[in-house]
Amino acid sequence: MIRSLFGWVFGGAREARALGQTVTSVAEVFRPNATRALELGHDAYKAAHASHAAEFQYGRGGWFDSFVNGLNRLPRPLLALGTLGLFSYAMADPDGFAVRMQALGAVPEPLWWLLGAVVAFYFGAREAHHLRCHKGGAAPRVQLPAQAKTTPTQSPATQNPALAEWQGNKGTAPSA
Repeated sequence: MIRSLFGWVFGGAREARALGQTVTSVAEVFRPNATRALELGHDAYKAAHASHAAEFQYGRGGWFDSFVNGLNRLPRPLLALGTLGLFSYAMADPDGFAVRMQALGAVPEPLWWLLGAVVAFYFGAREAHHLRCHKGGAAPRVQLPAQAKTTPTQSPATQNPALAEWQGNKGTAPSA
């Protein structure tokens, strides 16, 4: 009886579906579909991640990269050896050490806070980097989407239409 009453008021199943879709589309004018918004956000995240991964697909490790990597490895050993050097200096020249420690006492407190923040952020960022990259014992592998993968015969210009156009080929790969 209730089914027939609703069928009489709202029509058959087809009309009920059409009415439901109409109500949904009207409701989405006032409040966006949360599921669709999450899907679109995820698609945008995947596209940005694929773009970032494609940017670093062809890594070039030159002398400058090696130099900077070497500089990045220096602070911890220098701090450890510098601390040991301070103890040696204090034993070798106690008067000179006392003068220099009094000079450090004259440094304003905000400067000490700044030094602490710089050191904390350096080591904190370094630790976070290592936790991200080496979680689980192995470096994470980036899975590129199908459109970002290349075959060994493809050049970067084939992958990147903007690069091909910049090279003056109007969207075609340069001849080898």
